[in-house]
Amino acid sequence: MKKVLKAGLVAGGVMAILAGCSSDKGDSGTAGSSGDSGTIDMWVFGTTGYEKLAEAYMEENPDVDINIQTTEMGDHHNNLFTALSAGQGAPDIAMIEVGEIERYRDAQDRFVNLYDLGAGDVQDNYLDWVWNVGGNAEGDFQFGLPTDIGPTAMYYRTDVVGEAGYPTDPAELAAEVDTWDKYATFAKDIAEATGKPVVDNAELIFNAKRDQASEHYFNRDNELIVEENAEIREAYDYTVELIQADAVGNMPLWTPEWGQGMAEGSYATLLGPAWMQGVVKGNAPDSEEWMITTMPEGAGNWGGSYLTISEESEQQEEAYAFIEWLVSPENQLESFKDMGLFPSTPAVYEEEEFTSYTDEYFGDINTAAVFAEAAEQVNDVYKGRNYLLVQGEIMMALDNVLSSGGDPDQEWEDAMERIKQRLERE
Repeated sequence: MKKVLKAGLVAGGVMAILAGCSSDKGDSGTAGSSGDSGTIDMWVFGTTGYEKLAEAYMEENPDVDINIQTTEMGDHHNNLFTALSAGQGAPDIAMIEVGEIERYRDAQDRFVNLYDLGAGDVQDNYLDWVWNVGGNAEGDFQFGLPTDIGPTAMYYRTDVVGEAGYPTDPAELAAEVDTWDKYATFAKDIAEATGKPVVDNAELIFNAKRDQASEHYFNRDNELIVEENAEIREAYDYTVELIQADAVGNMPLWTPEWGQGMAEGSYATLLGPAWMQGVVKGNAPDSEEWMITTMPEGAGNWGGSYLTISEESEQQEEAYAFIEWLVSPENQLESFKDMGLFPSTPAVYEEEEFTSYTDEYFGDINTAAVFAEAAEQVNDVYKGRNYLLVQGEIMMALDNVLSSGGDPDQEWEDAMERIKQRLERE
């Protein structure tokens, strides 16, 4: 939670810096070279496998030289902030994580509008909601082309679920727990039969409900709507209900206790994205109890990125040609097979290598099909650059209810007041 709050504070400060910087463009219309002449510089984070695909592209296009620099996610975005703030030193291509892209809304002039380079011709390759997140609120400026995504589903422990008398088969459990009302009953049954919580922490159950709302914290005019948004208040109250039923664990994300709970089966379900498969396997390598099925009433998204082109770039058309190729349906399938990156291009979901995919760790089920179904259920929701600020305050309220027994209504009111006070200082 502290990390979320810190991120929200940093976001506001960075945007003020970016908005206050002017682009010093020369006669060429660019802000200077982003690298050696003839070389396309690309900054990415994490493990993407894009180096392998870049080699294949350069073999097909011997006049193109692509230099990929990989950095840890936090450093990557900080370095990009610094370069954009200085008006020089940004790469031709920069990868931006979906949760970070909101911070760049006020720095639109630092990026190339990919519609000007032909992005409209490939728009239909991608899920609508994914594409829209990578654009501005008006829909006439596209910051980046989508890479992978993180549709969410319900990971569950067959031993814990079975002990409570529920079916352990994915399809049967999904049918048994297909609404949030039934999930609440399921949670109470789990607690009564096993003494264990249904979910690891308050954050993931709140996020699961939040992500199925039609609007979140801001509307597309960037006006704060969270206080009057009945869907968000319902997500908060639902989480409180489970907390008060002793059905929510107190194992914050990424803590040793959270990982240990995964290995030991300390909770029944984990409501997480496609990439969480690797986290589960890493924390519980010897487990034979984890399985995956759909969440009640839909899905959300957690994760994914966009490939943007800096306005500084002197090779904008060449850079665009490469990223259009890199995140095409054909190469998203390759990224899925090689690195497990979940495709944002639904055409891949019909490919034989996708439809026949199975995962031995998760009981030999086709986990790809589960997440494909989830991906097509995600709502198209505008977030706004202060999204993390609001999220952090709501998480503080829920943490106070969970850890300190705070009054839920008072905690909500206090959170709303803190949000308004902080936004006034932005």
